[in-house]
Amino acid sequence: MNPLSLTLLLSLALAPTQESGKEKKKKGTGDLNFAGATSEIYKEASGSKLRLYIFNPPGHKSSHKRPAIVFFFGGGWNGGTPKQFEPHARYLASRGMVAIVADYRVKSRQKTTPFECVKDGKSAVRWLRKNSSRLGVDPERLAAGGGSAGGHVAAATGTVPGLEEEGEDTTVSSKPNALVLFNPVFDNGPEGYGYSRVKERFREISPMHNISKKTPPTIAFLGTKDKLIPVTTAKKYKDLMEKAGGRCELHLYEGQPHGFFNGPSRGGSFNTYYLKTVTKMDRFLASLGYIKGEPTIRRPG
Repeated sequence: MNPLSLTLLLSLALAPTQESGKEKKKKGTGDLNFAGATSEIYKEASGSKLRLYIFNPPGHKSSHKRPAIVFFFGGGWNGGTPKQFEPHARYLASRGMVAIVADYRVKSRQKTTPFECVKDGKSAVRWLRKNSSRLGVDPERLAAGGGSAGGHVAAATGTVPGLEEEGEDTTVSSKPNALVLFNPVFDNGPEGYGYSRVKERFREISPMHNISKKTPPTIAFLGTKDKLIPVTTAKKYKDLMEKAGGRCELHLYEGQPHGFFNGPSRGGSFNTYYLKTVTKMDRFLASLGYIKGEPTIRRPG
């Protein structure tokens, strides 16, 4: 894809990271409008129909067997919108992946806890794997990603045992094959984030406390001025993964706060950290054989 087309793609992909008033009034986020994407209900729970929004590469067919990625939005397990990762999904679709943004239950809409968030994350991964042949997806090249609490949901799908939704076919794995984490909540322990929400059950849900040799290869991004996720926590997570024999790339961005990666636009101008993190994400996925060639993303203008 040439730079001009990418500039147009990025301009169309601009999306707010906050919920609109209309969305807040609904029990769930409802069926959002993503131009060119298809919508599928992957689960019904707490009175809500939870949807996945699927961005297919140009010319994609169900007979294909492409790698895929599903993104989970941030919002402290309290709120948020699948629109947060629309730009990332559109870009990866342009690179040949089937890219998905997922809705999941949150406190403000369904009065749920972080445990239900993780259950929904696992349900989404399982649904995609179960429907992979119909969707033209390779079930063995399925990544999960997200930011902040959504990064926690993604990380938990790849680390924590249990927290599977009752009644689902657990012979179909809910564990992704790779993780792409943007300032994620790594640690739910007494010194970590969200402990007051999970308390004595923290070991059930904390990615930091469930790392094993089976944890999928991971890339993580964090700003050094993040007031929610300390750099020391991210470094500990990386060290524990490597001691377990896994792969964890950690990219730190000097002086950047929580949510620094959101984009492509921030404060009325192009967010260079969106460009930097997406480029690193691209190269990580290429190293796994999910996409080929050099990153095609460019700064507009």
